[in-house]
Amino acid sequence: MYNPRYASSIIEKLLKSAAANAENNNGMDPSKLYVEECYANKGPTMKRVHPRAQGRAYRIEKRMSHITVVLNER
Repeated sequence: MYNPRYASSIIEKLLKSAAANAENNNGMDPSKLYVEECYANKGPTMKRVHPRAQGRAYRIEKRMSHITVVLNER
């Protein structure tokens, strides 16, 4: 919440969603939740082509990731 980077807002949104899912779907107490695991795995890569000089093509790879948050109850 206090970090100015763009990814921190995404992780905050993910954490709030995980807490809401734990409360509504699994019946866990939100005051007893803690982050047991949090990791990012490699996701799919979009491959794009960017034109370069003398008719050549330069490949651009737009990488994505899967972020996983596991909550547990104390």
